[in-house]
Amino acid sequence: MLTMPWYSWIVIAVTAVVCFLLGFLYRKKIAEREIQSAEEEAKRIINESIKTAESKKREALVEAKEEIHKSRSEYEREEKARRSELQKQERRLQQKEESLDRKTDAIEKKSETLNNKIAAAEAQQQEIAQIKKGQLEMLEKISGFSIEDAKAYLIDNVKDDVTHEMAMKVKEIEAQYKEEADSRARDIIATAIQRCAADHASEVTVSVVALPNDEMKGRIIGREGRNIRSIETLTGCDLIIDDTPETITVSSFDPVRREVARLALEKLIQDGRIHPARIEEMIAKAQREVNATIKAEGERAVFETNIHGLNPEIIKLLGRMRYRTSYGQNVLNHSIEVSHIAGLLASELGVDVNIAKRAGLLHDIGKAIDHEVEGSHVSIGVDIARKYHESEAVIHCIEAHHNDVEPHTVEACLVQAADAISASRPGARRENIENYVKRLEKLEEISKSFPGISSSYAIQAGREIRIMVKPEEVSEDKMVLLARDIAKKIEDELTYPGQIKVHVLRETKAVDYAK
Repeated sequence: MLTMPWYSWIVIAVTAVVCFLLGFLYRKKIAEREIQSAEEEAKRIINESIKTAESKKREALVEAKEEIHKSRSEYEREEKARRSELQKQERRLQQKEESLDRKTDAIEKKSETLNNKIAAAEAQQQEIAQIKKGQLEMLEKISGFSIEDAKAYLIDNVKDDVTHEMAMKVKEIEAQYKEEADSRARDIIATAIQRCAADHASEVTVSVVALPNDEMKGRIIGREGRNIRSIETLTGCDLIIDDTPETITVSSFDPVRREVARLALEKLIQDGRIHPARIEEMIAKAQREVNATIKAEGERAVFETNIHGLNPEIIKLLGRMRYRTSYGQNVLNHSIEVSHIAGLLASELGVDVNIAKRAGLLHDIGKAIDHEVEGSHVSIGVDIARKYHESEAVIHCIEAHHNDVEPHTVEACLVQAADAISASRPGARRENIENYVKRLEKLEEISKSFPGISSSYAIQAGREIRIMVKPEEVSEDKMVLLARDIAKKIEDELTYPGQIKVHVLRETKAVDYAK
């Protein structure tokens, strides 16, 4: 390997240093030229920016001046319009003030005129009062009546005229409304009754047992009365054996027991073997038959009236009414009839038919056990209906059908009407002769309690009261009012089937003799 001399290395090193210095100087010159160029470019940009800013400033100033001018113009226009509107309002206010001034002047003039007229009217009234006073004094002198006497005279005349007019008006209104009401009620009731084909003959239930011969009485009595005692003990009835040929009367307050005793006696008579053991057997058999009949009769009543949902115990109670009568009328048939009539009336009037029929069937349900429980059949029936969860509407109808409470539903009034219709059919009920006589006497007594009555007579079995008045005390006009007052008092104090006609008669007689 060749070795370079040391001076070669020095030359190389010097050459490298010179090259480095030349490169550094060249780059420095280039950098200075670039810096100078950048400074010139910066100056140019700054100058252009200054020029642009001044231009924009001038433009902004121009726009601002234009905007200010525009705003000023708009403000001046608005100000001018407001000033014009204010001037118009001022003119209108001025015109209104002038109009008000004119109206005020007119009102003052009218007020002055009115005051003058009032003063003149007061003066005229004073003058009229003086004239009237003078005329009254003159009339008093001429007629011979004072003012009080004249008033009494006029009042008497007017009273007579008013009484006449009132009587005629009452008579006219009564006739008109009675005709309309009678016609409407007659149509409704006639339709209901025609559609209800119930038997209205009075049913007579007598517990009399027929015997084949009088010898049978001894057999029924038995040795030392043991048979009759056995029958009475087992049935709870009394057997009345008297001189009546070939009959035995069964007496008991309970119609079911009486029916059981009657059936048992008939079976014993038919069988012929009469002794305590056989009596007990026949009574038990009769009891079963009566219970079956009660159930069948209750179901028949429900079927005939087409009423559903009744408690089985109520159905049995209905069947017990088969053996209950009221004034000779069978209570079960009466209840069925009331149910039909109430339902038909309800359908005519457009109210609840089911409630009316149900209440009509159950209205006398208390009579089934009224001999076992204390209280009226109405209160007992209400308790039964509540016990077996009947509706309040049905309970109210039962409670109100004899006016124990005031009826407040149409159905309750219909049940009342149907009950009265069924009970008042010809031959439906028999009235006790004593009560009948008392009712007629009370009817005549009520009629005679009014002043001016000379005599009164109850006729037509109490369906009409004929009253004779004193002609010198009761005028023709007062007759109408008197008949109305008597009818009202009869309605308030008497209980009676159907209606009572009040017939007031006034007769004037003149008697003389030819000699």
